[in-house]
Amino acid sequence: MKRTLHLAVAQMGPIQKNHTRSEVVARLSELMRDAAARGARWITFPELTLTTFFPRWALEDPAEVHAYFEREMPGKETQPLFDLARKLGVGFYLGYAELDGDRQFNTSILVDRGEIIGKYRKIHIPGDAEPQEGYPIQHLEKKYFLVGDLGFPVYEAPEARIGMCICNDRRWPETYRVMGLQSVDVVMVGYNTPIAYGRRGEPAHLPFLHNHLSLQASAYQNTCWVAAAAKAGVEEGIPMIGGSCIVAPTGEIAVQALSEDDEVINYVCDLDMANGYRSNIFNFARHRRPEHYQAIVERVGAEPTSL
Repeated sequence: MKRTLHLAVAQMGPIQKNHTRSEVVARLSELMRDAAARGARWITFPELTLTTFFPRWALEDPAEVHAYFEREMPGKETQPLFDLARKLGVGFYLGYAELDGDRQFNTSILVDRGEIIGKYRKIHIPGDAEPQEGYPIQHLEKKYFLVGDLGFPVYEAPEARIGMCICNDRRWPETYRVMGLQSVDVVMVGYNTPIAYGRRGEPAHLPFLHNHLSLQASAYQNTCWVAAAAKAGVEEGIPMIGGSCIVAPTGEIAVQALSEDDEVINYVCDLDMANGYRSNIFNFARHRRPEHYQAIVERVGAEPTSL
């Protein structure tokens, strides 16, 4: 029998500083109802879904910083989303800022019918720890988040093997290869990507190109589906890309969001589509040559020396 999984991606429009968690959870709940009404079994929400993208600011007051973090999950304000997922019989990926004692992580979780079955903490933390002179916007994730300490686990959901990554992780091939070596079926990723971040003077179209380029190449090279959810639109004056999509193991975009607002896209994914690639071009057991890849784990920075 063919294995299928009905996936949805729930893109969100901007979340402003004055929006409350309760307001955001109400929007997430509406998107969840929409996805479930279409028959979706799993829903991917964006990175740092519950608040505005606060790492654009250099905040110094610990109380102000911690107001953007979750001390427990679910908490009082997020519990309704878990309850609704249980009622609708759906699972979801949710990104949020996690406060674990005095440690701060950019985190995502997998929740199946109201119960947390997996957690991931962002590993490739971009940006800076201090504001940078001359940049059109600031991106200060290194100021607020530690490097994740959970690796890239793949979780056994009832219908599929699901992995997670967050935003900048999607640009790094190692992210997907570690999960590909665990026979991942679906990688879920949420992102907040400003148009003006990156190389100063970078043309505005490139963040869109690089987003899909990374997702499509990684899905193909690791024979998996990728479900990617953006928080999009103009948030606190900063334009954010949309482009939320579901990508097939062929590298093709199966479905893509058309707006920069709250929007659900969905697709019935043939999980067996990967089998042809896994038995041929990307048969890792037959064709990988890890004895020649040592530099990938032995070096961090690039060096102009012979390998």
